[in-house]
Amino acid sequence: MNRRLVLWAVAGTVALLAAGLVGVLVGPVRLGPGAVVREMLDRLPLIRVHSGLDEREATILWQLRVPRVVLGGLVGATLAVCGAAYQGVFRNPLADPYTLGAAAGAGLGATIAIAYLPRVTSSPVGILPLAAFTGALLAVAAAYVLGRSAGGGRTATTLILAGVAVASFLTAMQTYVQQGESDTLREVYSWILGRLTTAGWSDVLLLLPYTVLSGAAILVHRRLLDVMRVGEEEAQALGVEVRRVRLLVVVAASLGTAAAVAVSGLIAFVGIIVPHAIRLTAGASYRLVLPLSLLFGGAFLVLADVLARRVAAPSEVPIGVVTAFFGAPFFGVVLWTSRKAAW
Repeated sequence: MNRRLVLWAVAGTVALLAAGLVGVLVGPVRLGPGAVVREMLDRLPLIRVHSGLDEREATILWQLRVPRVVLGGLVGATLAVCGAAYQGVFRNPLADPYTLGAAAGAGLGATIAIAYLPRVTSSPVGILPLAAFTGALLAVAAAYVLGRSAGGGRTATTLILAGVAVASFLTAMQTYVQQGESDTLREVYSWILGRLTTAGWSDVLLLLPYTVLSGAAILVHRRLLDVMRVGEEEAQALGVEVRRVRLLVVVAASLGTAAAVAVSGLIAFVGIIVPHAIRLTAGASYRLVLPLSLLFGGAFLVLADVLARRVAAPSEVPIGVVTAFFGAPFFGVVLWTSRKAAW
């Protein structure tokens, strides 16, 4: 297992670096691959290499393209590992980072911010991401409270049904707000379809702590998620505190999801495509699936963003449309084969 994990980790790292290089090379201003590589090497300690980029090109690279690629990598890694965590803790192959209503809560929060709240440009954290983050967390909290009150929080199915109920209610509220403020529809849908900003490093610095904290908390529980694959009663008989593990993993995954959604909007299917592709190729153990989801999730979303920028250039397709284009057929395949898989 350790050797296999190392080999796959190397492959994932190579994929992430290759995707990142492609991401920084693609754009309306052509930057030579050799010059970009030399410029990056020049930023490393004890290495001095003349890249050949002028000041304008270096600014484009470091203030626009690299932050966007890093943000895409962080968002993809977060959504992928959170999706894998939800699938493990709920023992449901179709669970994703939005299972407990995080998407609906974030959508309502963002809609309220766009429709009613003033734009505070001097704030280090914009009103829109803060509202989306708060809405996502409140939705997950409401789903968990409802699930516990309905079934004592004893079964994963109860929590999923509670998430469906909360998501439906919040989506109805969002629709009501949109109908009352129809002049904001375009901006709301632009956010809902997902986007990666090119405003610099602020969103990267905002998301990074949540990715690290949620990813670390989820990885700590990877062996327990493997035990829970056999069933809740069996896991409890083996000494696993199922309810405690579920609560901790759900909190960690929801926190990471809320942060990712706050800076990127709603990007669907990443949490389904990446973990399942890893299961099909590397194996179903969460000791493999979780760390590899971080690497390949980041690589996947960076490449999806490249497609979003190039497929209709010079205009840009929302990245959520790109992930849905690949994710919807993949979702159908997973749905068709899920009854044969052991989760």
